[in-house]
Amino acid sequence: MEKVYEGKAKIVYKTEDPDKYILYFKDTATAFDATKRAEVEGKGELNNNISSLIFQLLEERGIRTHFIRKLSSREMLVWRAKRFELEVVVRNISAGSLCKRLGIEEGKPLEKPLVEFFYKNDELHDPLVCYDHIILLGLLKEEQIHEIKHITFRVNEILREFFSQHGLILVDFKLEFGQLPDGSLAVVDEVSPDTCRLWDAKTGEKLDKDRFRFDLGDLLEGYRKVLEKLQG
Repeated sequence: MEKVYEGKAKIVYKTEDPDKYILYFKDTATAFDATKRAEVEGKGELNNNISSLIFQLLEERGIRTHFIRKLSSREMLVWRAKRFELEVVVRNISAGSLCKRLGIEEGKPLEKPLVEFFYKNDELHDPLVCYDHIILLGLLKEEQIHEIKHITFRVNEILREFFSQHGLILVDFKLEFGQLPDGSLAVVDEVSPDTCRLWDAKTGEKLDKDRFRFDLGDLLEGYRKVLEKLQG
């Protein structure tokens, strides 16, 4: 297969159909702009399984995604998408960079979900951007920003309820969006413990990539617990 793109955690390959790609999940774990890096055998399989499950849920609830089907333990068939150079972060509880930037203590429930936008640019370290910055940089049109925010809030409602039903607290998460071959906006990339902060509802144990970031415990153990809860 011809490689289209290789990122920190995934590789994108072409298929015989120009509108369909294969997403391959790697075992690489990175943090802090990839200054911390490790190979964690089995991570790619767990993220593919979890992302496939989440994408299926979103599709069933009427959210357009690039997901077509899971092909193997590490591979997902997806629609080709023109990805926007923007990360959309939804926060339900204070954690991570929000605490660092605003001096808020970790673990504080927010009165309402907070949506933040970050410009995907490695050289600039993915800076926080506002509505006017997005327009200035030509990242999205005005109507696309409003549509993406609407979809994002809906995804948050779906995922908070779903994770809660399975004993998990959705602290915050990152979404990426793109335009599919039919012109529609869709959630792309992945939705996994790499992109979500997930805490055990009973114990408060952190089961996401913060385990790797801050050496809080075995990364695979946390990801396995997430998958087991979601499948259970």
